Amino acid sequence: MAFVLGKFSSNLSPKCNSALINFIRNGHHLRGKPPGVARSLKQRLQEINYKDPSLHFRVDIGLPAPAVSRSKQLQERLKVLKALRKNPDLEKLARNKKLLIDLEEANNVWLKTSGLYHVKAIADHYGVFEHLFGDAYFLPVVSLKLYFNKDNVQHPVYYGNVIKPADASNKPEVHYESDDKTLWTLIMTNPDGHFTQQDKEYVHWFVGNIPGNKIEKGETIVDYLQPIPPKGTGYHRHIFILYKQEKKLDFSDFKKPGKCLNLEDRTFSTLDFYRERQDDLTPGGLAFFQADWDRSLTDFYHNTLNVKEPIFEYDFPGPYIRPQEWFAKRRPFNLYMDKYRDPKQINKEFLMRKLKNVHPFKAPPPPLPFPNAIYFEGYVPSWLKLEKQKSRMKWGRINDIE
Repeated sequence: MAFVLGKFSSNLSPKCNSALINFIRNGHHLRGKPPGVARSLKQRLQEINYKDPSLHFRVDIGLPAPAVSRSKQLQERLKVLKALRKNPDLEKLARNKKLLIDLEEANNVWLKTSGLYHVKAIADHYGVFEHLFGDAYFLPVVSLKLYFNKDNVQHPVYYGNVIKPADASNKPEVHYESDDKTLWTLIMTNPDGHFTQQDKEYVHWFVGNIPGNKIEKGETIVDYLQPIPPKGTGYHRHIFILYKQEKKLDFSDFKKPGKCLNLEDRTFSTLDFYRERQDDLTPGGLAFFQADWDRSLTDFYHNTLNVKEPIFEYDFPGPYIRPQEWFAKRRPFNLYMDKYRDPKQINKEFLMRKLKNVHPFKAPPPPLPFPNAIYFEGYVPSWLKLEKQKSRMKWGRINDIE
């Protein structure tokens, strides 16, 4: 065989010769093309996810980013560093690990410099823009600060942090900087939780025509609904988007009376909403958190929504069992046959074996002092010897049965 293969591949390059030899090395035939010829996983994914750049390109639909000179920023930072280096007290505190930094001030500086682009990258990572606006995106020029208050504890909303539904049962406090003469719209939506339509969302909160940053004076279109991620569905994204209005708008088509506990009435599509009003609305603020199921939702579904709590489970496929063979070589006979038996019947046999020496009025027999020293009389197959040793030493499955 080697002579024929060498004769056949004499006119090929050494690289092809080695590839052909690897095909039948040690009697194992490789499937498909060899590693040097076959495409990598990265190349395959690029082909599958390819999008024509002439048709699919990202569009900025947000407010214009503030024009900041990079050279001026560097000069200001240099001035601050020089002033700090001249302060001996700060150097002493830093050396003794007692220097405190104002985190709020540091966060504000970050948001005014590179924070906008970092938040956009985080939102892209979580698929916020893709699942809400398609190929469009925006820079969160307006900094949104949201807090959920629960039992005098504040739970802030950042960019993808986890907040439990029990901690978000009440609507949050919203803060942002704005001129009193401007109008805004704030929408909280969940793109992961719709029960009947895959491409739709649930709107959890909708406040329109907000004068400045006074949320309480805005028009409540849809009342607040706490996160309701069903059990077994993992984390759901809950996204806050702040839109700047060009004028006062009529949202009567979206208005829902009362608390609106019917989930179908909360069906919403951010893309359709923005397409209809893109001339009058511009997204400018963004914040989102993730929530997964907790025990408080059982009571909320039953007593507030008056529906049966949905529970999703994943059915794992059973283990693969190859067809039986006439002669199972190098496999313990009992373990091999147990693969094709009913597990309940096997557990029953172990239970009966364990209850054999149980008596309500008699003590169980004392354990053997030297279990492995007892001689096996006559011919005993190896698999049976192993089973008896396990029984004497109380090893294996019999200990799992209580």
